[in-house]
Amino acid sequence: MVLSMCIRQLCQASHLQGAWRAAFLKHIQCRRQGARRWTHSGGGTYRAVIFDMGGVLIPSPGRVAAEWEVQNQIPSGTILKALILGGDKGPWMTFMRGELTTEDFLQEFGRLCSEIVVESCLEGICKPDPRIYKLCLERLGLQPSESIFLDDLGLNVKAAASLGIRTIKVDDPETAVKELETLLGFTLRKVIPNTRPVRKTMEIPKDSLKKYLQDFLGTQTTGPMELLQFEHGQSNPTYYIRLANHQLVLRKKPPGTLLPSAHAVEREFRIMRALAKAGVPVPKVLDLCEDSRIVGTPFYLMEYCPGLVYKDPSLPGLEPSQRRAIYTAMNRVLCQIHSVDLKAAGLEDYGKPGDYIPRQVQTWIKQYRASETSTIPAMERLIEWLPLHLPRQQKTTVVHGDFRLDNLLFHPEKTEVLAVLDWELSTLGDPLADVAFSCLAHYLPSSFPILRGLSDCDVTQLGIPTAEEYSRMYCRHTGSPPIENWNFYLAFSFFRVAAILQGIYKRSLTGQASSATAEQSGKLTEFTSNLAWDFAVKEGFRLFKDMPATKPLMRSYHTWAGPQSRLHTPGTRSYVSIPEASPARASKGALVISPEGLCPPVRELYQRLKQFMERHVYPAEPELRSHQASSERWTPSPLVEELKEKAKTEGLWNLFLPLETDPEKKYGAGLTNVEYAHLCELMGMSLYAPEIFNCSAPDTGNMELLVRYGTEEQKARWLIPLLEGKARSCFAMTEPQVASSDATNIESSIREEEGFYVINGHKWWISGILDPRCQLCVFMGKTDPHAPRHQQQSVLLVPMDTPGIKILRPLTVYGLDDAPGGHGEVLFEQVHVPKENMILGPGRGFEIAQGRLGPGRIHHCMRLIGYSERALALMKARVKSRVAFGKPLVEQGTLLADIAQSRVEIEQARLLVLKAAHLMDVAGNKAAALDIAMIKMVAPSMASRVIDRAIQAFGAAGLSSDHPLAQFFAWARALRFADGPDEVHRAAVAKMELKHRI
Repeated sequence: MVLSMCIRQLCQASHLQGAWRAAFLKHIQCRRQGARRWTHSGGGTYRAVIFDMGGVLIPSPGRVAAEWEVQNQIPSGTILKALILGGDKGPWMTFMRGELTTEDFLQEFGRLCSEIVVESCLEGICKPDPRIYKLCLERLGLQPSESIFLDDLGLNVKAAASLGIRTIKVDDPETAVKELETLLGFTLRKVIPNTRPVRKTMEIPKDSLKKYLQDFLGTQTTGPMELLQFEHGQSNPTYYIRLANHQLVLRKKPPGTLLPSAHAVEREFRIMRALAKAGVPVPKVLDLCEDSRIVGTPFYLMEYCPGLVYKDPSLPGLEPSQRRAIYTAMNRVLCQIHSVDLKAAGLEDYGKPGDYIPRQVQTWIKQYRASETSTIPAMERLIEWLPLHLPRQQKTTVVHGDFRLDNLLFHPEKTEVLAVLDWELSTLGDPLADVAFSCLAHYLPSSFPILRGLSDCDVTQLGIPTAEEYSRMYCRHTGSPPIENWNFYLAFSFFRVAAILQGIYKRSLTGQASSATAEQSGKLTEFTSNLAWDFAVKEGFRLFKDMPATKPLMRSYHTWAGPQSRLHTPGTRSYVSIPEASPARASKGALVISPEGLCPPVRELYQRLKQFMERHVYPAEPELRSHQASSERWTPSPLVEELKEKAKTEGLWNLFLPLETDPEKKYGAGLTNVEYAHLCELMGMSLYAPEIFNCSAPDTGNMELLVRYGTEEQKARWLIPLLEGKARSCFAMTEPQVASSDATNIESSIREEEGFYVINGHKWWISGILDPRCQLCVFMGKTDPHAPRHQQQSVLLVPMDTPGIKILRPLTVYGLDDAPGGHGEVLFEQVHVPKENMILGPGRGFEIAQGRLGPGRIHHCMRLIGYSERALALMKARVKSRVAFGKPLVEQGTLLADIAQSRVEIEQARLLVLKAAHLMDVAGNKAAALDIAMIKMVAPSMASRVIDRAIQAFGAAGLSSDHPLAQFFAWARALRFADGPDEVHRAAVAKMELKHRI
């Protein structure tokens, strides 16, 4: 039989031997890629290669087709679809039922698939008769010069050449293939998928390896040993070996000095041997060689298993149903791994049972430190965060450690996993780590150079399960509950990847890395660590929204004296006698006067906030004070920004928005005013804490204003960046020429002009406007001076980069410039603002200002309680450690009286503040107006007195910046103006008292 090589004749390929079969398959690959002609050196074009098929019948086309598809990375089933064309009535099925002769099948299959088959026995013409070659050319529609004929008999070659066909005499298949490659202009020899010539840095001694293999295999072949390196894998170099009729895979440790416990090929060999007996699909391992003299390091051998490796997780070329089936098969084999009976498999001692994640975290921290080449901020944050948020391990199983799609070998014809590869990181551990790791591609871009991702793909359209669907699928298959702390496992997984990439990069610097892309991993370490940190942040928010109940706290409001003393002494009072709140939220039914009375989730939140203050905020204060006094003070402190990121991951972020403003908890924590009062007091113990938790003025008031009154467009532009801490804002109301305690006095103008509002005005004490992060100014001015008194004002959102805003100077408070935000005196001259930046509408400014200052007014009072508690704690620590006139200060009567007086005043003020917050919760801000006015009278004055007594106890040191007392005092005094002067509040209280109490 003579065959003109065409695309659909793959089923015949099993009868070709050596070079012929390779040439045939490679030709098909070229035809699939659109190559139909080959230009030869004479300028012509070869369009067919003709050779003898031997007239042998066709066995097992599915197996042959599958092998070809594997070798040429063609989607599984492509050839099979061609074979079964026509279903039960198609040529293949009728042939299999014996209803067609071989000749009829070949003719029919050729007709359906546009193939040319010339069967010598059917034509009655045999080689070397030139007529059979002419017949081939006629049916191909080609000239002799467009064809190449190959044969091992000289007579046949001579006859073809006499017609003008280019011929190749096959004496040695290898030589013949090389000659054919030269004529066609591309390689034809059989390719092992995903291999390449061995990299220079990864070369191993061939002679000693060949001798070892000959002894092991019991063969003394004199033929050459073919050695290729697999491109896949980044850690342990892996090689393909062909020796005689044996195809093997060798996996070894990389050369050079290695990190402790890394690259343990011995463990890989053990686990695969054990899992094979347990029925898990793994390559068949043959031998472990720990003698480094053979190839330079220990290695093991396994059988080469042909199959499909999907490097691209988007699975291009497949149908959506096929993609889903592949991911389902991947999921099921992972469940199979995790269901292995450890005792029956002899793997009980393969790793330590329990505490897998804690040990892994420490292991990868050590690995990262050992290969660290520069400081990566996200890695530093993760190294601190991960040990503090460890999940409780539910079960112990075999874990693969690097389970992902491209570490699986699939059956060429079925969506079935033939083998799970790369067991280097396997151990006993938490199976959820494998589940998360197998989803990493969902969060990586498709351009990621080492592991292609899906984050920029529409996985639903592709038919690929989302990461959430994949995890739920795993839980269904294993009968496990949903994975609550999914984000932690993703954070941990990406942290591991970052550590691995750093190790690869470090080895690349010394030429030890096994991958050509290793040098890229240096840039990718930071990328993946940032991804890990993103998931840590998400986990922090999840923890916040779903906090478990804890035991009642045994705490005092004042347990920390300051970084210089490192005292954590308990305070003078405890609230353990307060009955525990019911499991239902005790938000609007009772006045909660102690954190111990809060509902369990908020109480737990309070405890975490307290721990964060003690671990991170108080110790940072000396450095933050130094920054405030430095020449860099007008730039944000990097330490504050770092602490903000930590706070986000702890779920300690945006706690201020009250429940009635944000009932769906879309933007904040959904705390009541009473609940937030206890947390706000705690934040008030440090001047820096409110910003760290994104709970500082004026941003809190501006964010609440946007939540209450902003349009969706305004929220998208301004609210979201403020909530994320990516921007800051200011509020411009106070003016130097008028008594701005009465907002109706303001004179700055807002006039409408050609689709814009134009602002002109002179403002001062604009807190935060000097901060380089300040992007928004909430501006209050008059749109209609002739309207009723409380309908003249309007509020505009003014971008800080709008022309016409001129900062005249920073203002100081008792000499403190409060950098980097400061308090600016500002001119607004012909500032044009789009009309859509108006809040609510013209004339609604007074209403907005009052709404904005509702909860915001009492936030200052809550923080003032914190100032006072911290001052008293510092005072007590001081008088216990100082001696004057022969005895400790604590024994001086006047100081004892001061301590007692401070305690009484703090308690009184706190109760009044909590009462006001409670009334706001149960009756609304308007109904609580009297109590709000009273606490505005009481809290700043009380704090000033308590702080002043503490300063007196410290002596001159109390006036310095070594302690927070001087700044506490300055702020307490300033707050007697900030939300209206004392006189205004006294007048308001008196009027209401006279109106309602006579």
